[in-house]
Amino acid sequence: MPAPERFDNVTAVAKANVYFDGKVVSHTILLPGGEKKTLGLIYPGQFHFGTDAAERMEIVAGTCRVKIDGSPATTEYAAGQHFDVPAKSGFDIEVAAGICEYVCSFLA
Repeated sequence: MPAPERFDNVTAVAKANVYFDGKVVSHTILLPGGEKKTLGLIYPGQFHFGTDAAERMEIVAGTCRVKIDGSPATTEYAAGQHFDVPAKSGFDIEVAAGICEYVCSFLA
């Protein structure tokens, strides 16, 4: 099931999360039940992110290649696909061209 195209009745945090000199930028939204998500853009490049909580990254537009820490495989993801990252782990993500747009959900 693809990520929703819109989120209704949310609180948006105005301050952006900016990583890697602005090559990855996201904004946090808080849903009515207290759930937190980030909506972001990844510009071309290779980046590594660590995770405290488990995450689901849903690709909304563009493509990326991802290698989850500890996994031997690198997998390509496109719009409508997602990948999960375990808590206390991390992942390498590469965007070769264009902009990759995502929704990150923090899993319990």
